[in-house]
Amino acid sequence: MTQGAGRFAPSPSADLHIGNLRTAVLAWLFARSTGRRFLVRVEDLDDRTSNDVADRQLAALAAIGLTWDAPPEYQSAHAQRYAAVVADLDARGLVFECFCSRRDILAAPRAPHAPEGAYPGTCRLLTAEQRAERAAAGRPPALRLRSAVDSATVTDVLHGPYTGVVDDFVLRRGDGVYAYNLAVVVDDAAQGIDQVVRGDDLLPSSPRQAYLATLLGHRPPVYAHVPLALNAEGKRLAKRDGAVTLADLGVERTLHLIATSLGFSSRTVAGMLDEFDPAALPRESWVYRPA
Repeated sequence: MTQGAGRFAPSPSADLHIGNLRTAVLAWLFARSTGRRFLVRVEDLDDRTSNDVADRQLAALAAIGLTWDAPPEYQSAHAQRYAAVVADLDARGLVFECFCSRRDILAAPRAPHAPEGAYPGTCRLLTAEQRAERAAAGRPPALRLRSAVDSATVTDVLHGPYTGVVDDFVLRRGDGVYAYNLAVVVDDAAQGIDQVVRGDDLLPSSPRQAYLATLLGHRPPVYAHVPLALNAEGKRLAKRDGAVTLADLGVERTLHLIATSLGFSSRTVAGMLDEFDPAALPRESWVYRPA
């Protein structure tokens, strides 16, 4: 048993759908089955988020029976926490200004093994004069991490060893908003979170986050990236796919769908905990078809 914590960290940009709730249940099951605390964090740094949506998300989690061990934290309350980390990295020579647009990055040549969108290093070696010229053009710079590696390997509970790109990723966007890859690492460390359970679409970001955690002197968490819920076309589930939220489905139907998709006979999260075995979890995405 451990004294650490697991977490569910939704972004309050839309009501949670059945796939989000399924992932939340899995995060809760992983934490509770390993003796960890379970925490909820509202990732509301983006200006597309809403306090009203956050309230509805928390209510939905409680309605299906999830419990957490401390009041939810809101990322928007921790700008100073992120600023202090960026300042420390900058003092270590690990931050540089980047004036590239997303279009610039996509159009730039990159290493053969690098995926589309990986940063090609355009602004990494700019001189002070070149930076001043770009700043004078009026585009506010993003702040990027000066990475010393181009890849890192993490071990995932469900996927095993996974090696992914670690480029000079963004720490703070040009509009001043702290980036996801920074905020989650800083918050997980601050909250004592040592187990991260989330959708497997985020597996490619885990090497960057593990690398940053190590740079900051933290042990990377245990990762478990669970299969997503998809629509009938094999695409990520979204509200446009019909009856997908708790308000649409009701608590009983929602729990029935989650339990069935995961192979549980129980229709309560407490009962699912009694049956929970990570090794028996489905490894394929769950295709949701509204009745």
